[in-house]
Amino acid sequence: MSAALRRVLLLLALAVLAACSSPPKAPSGGAAPPSRPVPQGPPGRDGPPPAGSPDPMALPNAEPKVEPIRQGGPNKPYEVAGTTYVPQTGDAPMVEAGLASWYGRAFHGRRTASGETYNMHAMTAAHKTMPIPSYARVRNPANGREVIVRINDRGPFAKGRIIDLSWAAAVKLDVHGGVRPVEVERITYEEIRAGLGRARGRPDETAVAVAPPPVTAPVLTAPAAAPPVAAAPVPASPAVPAADPALDKPPESARAFTTAGVGWWLQLGAFSRPDGAQAFHQKVAEQADWLAPLLAVFREGALHRLQAGPYPSRDEARSAAERVREALQLVPVLVERR
Repeated sequence: MSAALRRVLLLLALAVLAACSSPPKAPSGGAAPPSRPVPQGPPGRDGPPPAGSPDPMALPNAEPKVEPIRQGGPNKPYEVAGTTYVPQTGDAPMVEAGLASWYGRAFHGRRTASGETYNMHAMTAAHKTMPIPSYARVRNPANGREVIVRINDRGPFAKGRIIDLSWAAAVKLDVHGGVRPVEVERITYEEIRAGLGRARGRPDETAVAVAPPPVTAPVLTAPAAAPPVAAAPVPASPAVPAADPALDKPPESARAFTTAGVGWWLQLGAFSRPDGAQAFHQKVAEQADWLAPLLAVFREGALHRLQAGPYPSRDEARSAAERVREALQLVPVLVERR
């Protein structure tokens, strides 16, 4: 073989090796793989939106509607840092009290557990086990502010925290300064259909509902002419002659703090059907016998509201609400009747 031919073969071999070691070119017009949205703001830091963003106080609450709970996906059991969480998969009440945190611009535009895009200006929140999607009423007990949020994400996973609010929701509750205690209540389908899926006050003022005077006396046990105070129900007995009214008065230990309906009440539940209110009345009376003499059901429009009271001041009502929360594992709503 001549020297010239050997040089030609060597050059061809080098060309083949160079071609094999070069990365392949992307096909023209091909789609690039999807990527996560880039967070706004400094990496690893969270914070409020930039200047000129919408005023959270002007944003409306989430509007609850009956949405089917997703099967699987964000409602499947999952594990974070060695802890397993099992989300609810049915339309059931959920009431909690604990700490709220919030997330803002560092997560704005990222995908949530539901697959939706996180919007820090929307009234949404993350919860560890509440069904997705759900609607929840969140209350700041320190100032009475209340908002309605849509649950579309999972978290928070820090100890003691029960809900992660969007920036907008945190501002409306005035909890954006840090981690704050809140009360969270899931809004059920029945409540949504009954028109109860609304905040009970504007977010810039106390969220204690000012209920109108009852158009009828409390149903269940209170006689028609009695003030809105009802004792626990008693079995029916045969008709007897009218007794001396003075003998019919309950003992002082079984009376409410005031003898009129005016004052502060603890709302324990609202029902579209009277039998639902009556069943819950009986359940509460059995589980908290000390509260039974103060229970009353007010029929107002299409709703039957189970309340306890009245209490002469908001502070006394809040103290009673703490005791009710410990005994019944539910968060009463303070209602002022004027």
